[in-house]
Amino acid sequence: MANKKDLSPEQREALLGTLKDRFEHNMNRHKGLEWSKVQARLDANSEKLWSLHEMESSGGEPDVVGQDKKTGEYIFYDCSVESPKGRRSVCYDREAQESRKEFKPENNAVDMATAMGIEILTVEQYRTLQQLGKFDTKTSSWVHTPPEIRKLGGAIFCDRRYDHVFMYHNGAESYYAARGFRGSLRV
Repeated sequence: MANKKDLSPEQREALLGTLKDRFEHNMNRHKGLEWSKVQARLDANSEKLWSLHEMESSGGEPDVVGQDKKTGEYIFYDCSVESPKGRRSVCYDREAQESRKEFKPENNAVDMATAMGIEILTVEQYRTLQQLGKFDTKTSSWVHTPPEIRKLGGAIFCDRRYDHVFMYHNGAESYYAARGFRGSLRV
């Protein structure tokens, strides 16, 4: 029986081709890194490749944004211009989703990220992403919310307006058609 987190050879080839093209067309995101070394890491870890496939298929357009000097891991972020289309209209987490009396969203950011095998970007990671381009100029993205804020019922999100990156708060149970979340993955 095949593992559900395995890609078919065709899916694998198509995804690697997409990732390679994106890597080569956006060298400003990963100066000094070589695709052949990134691909070697991906070839050695099919579950991470599956997570990248999930990021890609939900509109995230993942790309390498750096490398951890200590572990050698390559760091991927969702680099779609706007918050990934397949991850919008979600509240922050399951507790928030279940707290809604009516008009519950179909999903929540934390559970979706976990199912995909990725982490929601932190505020710091989001700000790093924004140094690589202009993202979320028409949408916004939930970011990892500290427990002390979440305990009080809130959650935080970010966007880019007026050529500046802003961090805001909202009730964790809120959801909007233009708000999704961005993720990161270490390979």
